[in-house]
Order: sequence, then structure tokens, then C-alpha cells
Amino acid sequence: MKHTPHTVWIRGLEPVAVLMAWLALWWFASHGEWFSRVFMPTPEATWESLLKGFSNEAGADAADLRVASWQTFVRMLLGWGLASLIGVALGTLIGMSVVARQWIAPTLEFLRPLPASAVLPLAISIFGLSSGMVLFVVSFGAMWPVLLATVQGLANVEPRLREVAAGLQMSRTAFAWKIGLPATLPDILAGMRLSMTVSLIVAVVGEMIASQAGLGQAILLAARSFRASELFAGIVLLGALGFVSNALLAGLEHRLLRWQRP
Repeated sequence: MKHTPHTVWIRGLEPVAVLMAWLALWWFASHGEWFSRVFMPTPEATWESLLKGFSNEAGADAADLRVASWQTFVRMLLGWGLASLIGVALGTLIGMSVVARQWIAPTLEFLRPLPASAVLPLAISIFGLSSGMVLFVVSFGAMWPVLLATVQGLANVEPRLREVAAGLQMSRTAFAWKIGLPATLPDILAGMRLSMTVSLIVAVVGEMIASQAGLGQAILLAARSFRASELFAGIVLLGALGFVSNALLAGLEHRLLRWQRP
């Protein structure tokens, strides 16, 4: 079915309509005092906290949301980048060898469902309550989607491509670099998008537990002080940070995979 520009325009407004509906529900719930204002501020109060946090008016009791957002973003980006590099490297080594997949697959299946929070005590004992500890936990938690996607993609490379590589007497390294990884790129990018979401979640949890500056700490302090508007402002910023990061990576994926489209 061919979509007219008018139809595309209407469909583009549907997500906005859903967002406005949620905002309207929030407005009615807060102004109608369905819940106590201590726990649910109004959208206007949340907006004022956002403006205050991004302005120079943030005092000693209010978090500087500009600095906190940047610190969380950098921590997320570093952990995600490190996880992506390690995941692709290890995934390539495992995925290129049938024997390695058979031997290591049970270990991967054992470690894969292990939540990143489970390694927090180990990370604290090694690194202490430091930024290095948070980076380690973020990298560990975000590595698995990339690693497993790389292994799965290389294991399912078109057999005819392997036959062509064997006919050309290509080495394993040449096959991985020139054929394997390009063919696996859609799987790797999908794993990296999921990994970015995991890295943001784990970074916030790590900031809360290790008392590291960032949105996680700002949200925790606001909750302990019953500053609901600042708490909701931090949550809104986390959602915005995740949305923008995912949108940028989706745009990069769209450009890198344009050769797949007819």
C-alpha cells in the first residue's frame, strides 16, 4: 500500500499524541491530588526544577543538572564503548571457531543472565567505591548483548561466503575482517543499541550505590529529601538521555546499513 505524504504526516503525529496523552494524565493526577504532592509533583513544578537545575540559580540544596547529566552521559558512553570493543573482539574470537563455541557456549549461557548488580560486591572489593568500579560494572553489564550478537552473527554467516573464502584461500583473520564482520554488522549494531540502554541503567545504579556524582546520585538525594519535583526532573532527564542516545545510534545504523536497502 502506497503511503501519501498526508498519511505519513498523520502517522508522524501519533507518537506525539501518545506523549501528550501521558502528560495530560500526569497533569490530572497531580492537580486532582490522586496521590500526595510529596510523591507526585505537578508537571509545572517538574519543569521549574528542570529550569532551575540547568540555570545558575541551583543552590546548595539543588543539584546542578547540567553537570550531573554530563557526568552520567560520559560514564555511560565510556562503559558502552569499552563493552562494545570487548564484546566484538571476544565475540569474533569465539564465533570464528566451531570448537570454541562448543566449549565456551555453556559458560556464556551461565554468565549471560547474571545481572550486573550481582557483581557489584566483587567490583567494590577490587576497586572500592570509585568511578573505576562503576565503569567496570557498566562494561560488564553492557558487554553481553554485543558479545552474543557477534557470536550469533558469525555462526550464521552464509555458507556460500565461507566456500568463496575457502576457494580464495583466505586466512581466518582476512575472512573475519573482510567477510564475517561486514555480514554480521546488522547483528552487532542491534546488540550495541541494546547495550547502550543497559549501560545507562547500570551507570545510574552504580552512581547511587557508589555515591558518584551524576543523575543517579541526584535522584537518590532528591528522594531522600522528599524533593519530588527534582526527583521527577532527574527521571525526565534520564528518559531524554536514553531517547537521544538511541536515536543517534539508530541514525548511524541507518547510514551504515543503507547497502541492505533496495
